[in-house]
Amino acid sequence: MALTLGAIVLNVPANGPAAEFWREALGFTGQAGNPDFLLPPANARPTRLHLDENDRTHLDLWVEDSTQEAEVERLIGLGAERIEWTYPPDADFVVLKAPDGTVFCVIS
Repeated sequence: MALTLGAIVLNVPANGPAAEFWREALGFTGQAGNPDFLLPPANARPTRLHLDENDRTHLDLWVEDSTQEAEVERLIGLGAERIEWTYPPDADFVVLKAPDGTVFCVIS
């Protein structure tokens, strides 16, 4: 195979504040020479590509070494906010909006 998923590009209103939020949220670091290109920690799991005919493009953040509510509260502390969402009865996700306007899910 000659191709790999190299990056997910988010359209944001201002790179600096968005990079600061996502670095703190995900534990990423800015690439030397390009702090807006964020690199995952060395032990990060590979990112999957999820295809969906009904949903819009967004990030799914999976909770691993914490609880969903603890991570939601941490992200809100970084500037994210809860948004109105209609959840199914068995929802394992919480929908938030980053300070840059990016909608994302925190999944337990």
